[in-house]
Amino acid sequence: MALKGLKVIEMAGLAPSPFCGMLLADLGARIIRVDRPNTNTFPTDRFTRGKEALSVDLRDVRGQSIFRKLCASSDVIIDSFRPGVMEKLNLGPADVLAVSPRLIYARMSGFGQTGPFSGKAGHDINFLALSGVLSMLGPQDGKPTPPLNLLGDFGGGLLCAFGILAAVIRRGITGRGEVLDANLTDGTAYLSSWLWRARDLPVWGEGRGTGWFDGGLPWYTTYRCRDGQFVAVGCLEKQFFDNLLEGTCFLLYNHGQRKVNGITMTSCVSPSLALGIPGKYNQQHDQDYLESMRTEFGSIFQGKTRGEWAEIFEELDACVTPVLSLDEASRFSRHQSGQPSQRGQTDNSGRRSSGPSPSPRILSPSNLPLPVAELGMDLVHHGQHTEAVLREMGHSDREIQDLISGRIIQGPP
Repeated sequence: MALKGLKVIEMAGLAPSPFCGMLLADLGARIIRVDRPNTNTFPTDRFTRGKEALSVDLRDVRGQSIFRKLCASSDVIIDSFRPGVMEKLNLGPADVLAVSPRLIYARMSGFGQTGPFSGKAGHDINFLALSGVLSMLGPQDGKPTPPLNLLGDFGGGLLCAFGILAAVIRRGITGRGEVLDANLTDGTAYLSSWLWRARDLPVWGEGRGTGWFDGGLPWYTTYRCRDGQFVAVGCLEKQFFDNLLEGTCFLLYNHGQRKVNGITMTSCVSPSLALGIPGKYNQQHDQDYLESMRTEFGSIFQGKTRGEWAEIFEELDACVTPVLSLDEASRFSRHQSGQPSQRGQTDNSGRRSSGPSPSPRILSPSNLPLPVAELGMDLVHHGQHTEAVLREMGHSDREIQDLISGRIIQGPP
């Protein structure tokens, strides 16, 4: 457990901040999630596994005192609030770094701590829009379309975790903490660095949906199969394109047979001729030509089920793979690694669900997996660990009961 001994305070929030905390928890850090009494953000937070839940009213001076005392024994704060909120509570960086100069104060916001947008609300789609990335996403003749909320929210959470670990390393040299400004708009732009710096390369078309990587090429896209499922084709290089032709052309011509993965296949004398595709592989064809090729491949893939195509391409290095559902991906991942890679957890309605195991896997010099954090997989509840955390901080049972009676803290429901 690489981060064992690292103690992190996570201010309750949605999406990016709990994801950041989960990444650190999965590597062994201790995460204490701080929420207000008489609120319940837990039903929508799916990243509470392995964390402790503390409920304290930070608007009260007694709650602020508890928080500062917690900061004194912690390494990191993940601040999920808009700029200025923690300062109004007298718990901003200047306040808590005075208590603990070694503390790393990571501030997550949509638009940064300063500037005209700093106090505005926003969601993933807004961060993408202002980063420039959203303008490049979507179909050719359609409107910009966000890829769920993966880039801004969870890309931002990942970059915040990266910044925290960098600050931990630097603290080992300087002995002092840092204040991190991890805003999601800048983070989205940073994740898209290649898009910015590769604009001179011949990989872009004439707008959205016409480039190499966003559906503009018939050999880098998805196709519907006979059973309504899909395959993903990504053969950008000529050798993979040739193997794509080998795997598909037998449906049209019968010039001899061979077996691939136990399946009898027909081998074309000229795969490119069989498909009506010029023999020279060229990514600079005009749009009409590419569309005719896309139509032809579409017709071919409609001839078999996704499972049949998966078997055909299993031993052909053609960058052709089935498009799996989340449940199918879980089974595939276990098959690939030879060991469970999905972690089950119970949500607030009592249903069991699964999610990916931590990645990357940390291996020993002999390539054996090192132990990962032994986390409780069930989601935690509001205030579940409030009393235990306060006892650890030195509060007596009577003090805790007085704080509960005064509605300064809250235990589990």
